[in-house]
Amino acid sequence: MIDLDRFSVQSEFFSQIRANLPSNIVLVDAIADVLSLSNDSAYRRIRGDKPISFDEIGKLSRHFKVSVDRLLNLKADSYIFSGKLANAHDHVLDKWLENVLSQFEFMCSYRDCKLYYLAKDLPLAHFFQTPELAAFKFFFWQKSILQYEEKRGEKFEIAQIDAGCKRLSEKIVETYNKIPTIEIWNAESINSTIRQIEFYRDAEMFYSKKELFLLWDMMEELVNHLERQSEYGVKFAYGSTDPKGSAPYQIYNNELILGNNTALADFGSFKLTFLNHSVINYISTQDIRFNDYMFSGIENMIRKSEQLNDVNEKGRIKFFNRLRSKIQRARKAS
Repeated sequence: MIDLDRFSVQSEFFSQIRANLPSNIVLVDAIADVLSLSNDSAYRRIRGDKPISFDEIGKLSRHFKVSVDRLLNLKADSYIFSGKLANAHDHVLDKWLENVLSQFEFMCSYRDCKLYYLAKDLPLAHFFQTPELAAFKFFFWQKSILQYEEKRGEKFEIAQIDAGCKRLSEKIVETYNKIPTIEIWNAESINSTIRQIEFYRDAEMFYSKKELFLLWDMMEELVNHLERQSEYGVKFAYGSTDPKGSAPYQIYNNELILGNNTALADFGSFKLTFLNHSVINYISTQDIRFNDYMFSGIENMIRKSEQLNDVNEKGRIKFFNRLRSKIQRARKAS
């Protein structure tokens, strides 16, 4: 005799997984691969002929990012998030970058995915457009946030960038540029990085003045590049003379609210929200109630923002000139 309650829950579980799969992936093949089963064994679980174990539920929910609380129909005012933590003890900056890359690759596997980003700071991938800014961010995270012991007393030098992290950062930019993106900025979004550079300057943590002024140059060059992307409404590689990009790019200026580095990926059949914490870490959820609430909030922010793309030349020039003036004032004080 079939346990109808168990059958219903199990059927709903696989329905959620099916909704999350790219169109070119067959459900039974994906289940068999994750659980290391034959296709016949996977079919029996999908049909409900064989119950899935707690261990199998854990493996599948983690791999396919399926919310177990939704599966069990929990009504409590709580949400389940998942994430990985970067820390000093394991020296896992490269692993953290690999996780960021895997999230972007997951988004790229869905043709209709759109990424929304509420920028308190410049979106992460933009810092990786140039090796100079990438090197500074890696050093800052390792020394000031993760507190690597070997960075104690060390000064910043661009040439010391880790080769593995550099390769990962380049791959992150390449992948990010394939995802249609809507970014909501504020003129204050650039302040955090400016303050970090100024702090290192005042604490005499630069190997030379040349390193410091090169960072100001690269900050301004990055702003110029993002202004060009805004003008054409598409993403393209830094330094490229071809404005044809691989994905649409929209940017808004919101004068009322400074974002909080929250990102929301809309896959069509489901959504994922990524919440930033502890400077560089993110946790994510697929909870429907939470994501619908976040998406509604983002839509409201967009309605109250000025779009900087395409025909709004006056607003775009004014906004990016404000960013450049902030960098130039910091440069003069150096």
